[in-house]
Amino acid sequence: MNAFTTDPGVLSLVQKAEALKLSGKRFSDIQDEEGHQYVDLVQEGGGVLGIALVGYTYILEQAGIRFFSLAGTSAGAINALMLAGLGPIQEAKSEKILALLTEKNLFDLLDGDKGIKKLIQRAVKGEGGIGWALTWQALKIYRTLRSRLGINPGNEFQKWLSEELRKHGIERYEDMARLREQLPEGFINIKDGNIEGLKPKLAIVASDITTKSKAEFPKMASLYWQDPMAVHPSEFVRASMSIPFFFEPYEVLDLPNKGKHNDPQWLNYCKYQGPVPDKVRFVDGGLLSNFPINVFHRTDGKAPRLPTFGVRLSAFRQNFSKTDDIRSLTGSILDTMRQIYDYDFLLRNPDYKQLICRIDADQEFNWLDFEMPVAEQVKLFSLGAYKAMEFLEKFDWQQYKLTRTKPVEKRNGGLV
Repeated sequence: MNAFTTDPGVLSLVQKAEALKLSGKRFSDIQDEEGHQYVDLVQEGGGVLGIALVGYTYILEQAGIRFFSLAGTSAGAINALMLAGLGPIQEAKSEKILALLTEKNLFDLLDGDKGIKKLIQRAVKGEGGIGWALTWQALKIYRTLRSRLGINPGNEFQKWLSEELRKHGIERYEDMARLREQLPEGFINIKDGNIEGLKPKLAIVASDITTKSKAEFPKMASLYWQDPMAVHPSEFVRASMSIPFFFEPYEVLDLPNKGKHNDPQWLNYCKYQGPVPDKVRFVDGGLLSNFPINVFHRTDGKAPRLPTFGVRLSAFRQNFSKTDDIRSLTGSILDTMRQIYDYDFLLRNPDYKQLICRIDADQEFNWLDFEMPVAEQVKLFSLGAYKAMEFLEKFDWQQYKLTRTKPVEKRNGGLV
């Protein structure tokens, strides 16, 4: 971990963040008796690029910022769950997360056939001469996908995440809910003292491909589990990060109210009218909403008490895509599916431009490179840290609150 936090560039950013904290710059009206300021945080998915998310949150914590409500998809969901479960709300947790990531060989999280996963990594790294190897493994890949619908079972990932959360007392979602209900000492709105209705939320997004629904956990957990409070929260994330064909879809059996038509809960959350299935499969939430920036959005026209910061890993839609062959066509279809829902929200709410930090990590790093060398991981972490500092220096809390009190048609335009 020292290679990350003692990097000269990161150390310089930490000094700037600490100076920003001492300057008293406001990022929120909500703080505790220690002077920590609270924001909501939404994190985008992006495989191993999630290391950059840890760099981002690390610098925000050094600047005295803590995270109240948390949301994310896939890699963003992993970081969100760890921020929620590795200690009390007022505690800095990014160094804990960094320690977990650096102590774990990320390639071990791919628990499929060794020959196949090595071949995939060679393809990810752009190595030549894999034609014969692909031909040799083709039948095995086909049989694996046909029988299991994914190359990697994903069991190792879920086991790892569950074990780390258990070390911090999280055996089931009820434990996490109880932990998050404990607000820090001196938790107050410095403007008028009003903290009525402020409760920390968690939103993990997955794609229910059985009923064709966008699932949000834990809010919608009662649709899928008999006792949502008894579910280990790692199951929410395992559902969210099930990259199609790369990981097996996550399956939940014995749904409540199975066979029932027009179930009120399903109608309310999903507008699904058919019979409740006895089981469902989930794939990566990024298929529907890779950056769920809308989950904490308020529409009452009142000035917010704390902002919803968003952090993006991708540089999506900076150029047009070529669709001249099956590979580029498939990639473009998937990119459109996983981003356009979120862009539709941003088009209707351009004020969010003030809240979103763009790391654009996919311009230099591959999101499926689970064998990324440590030196590259440090660069990725540093990129997230640098972009975080850049964002904090530019953010204007008072200006943002003023923007939010204006009618939508009079707010500043611009796309994110």
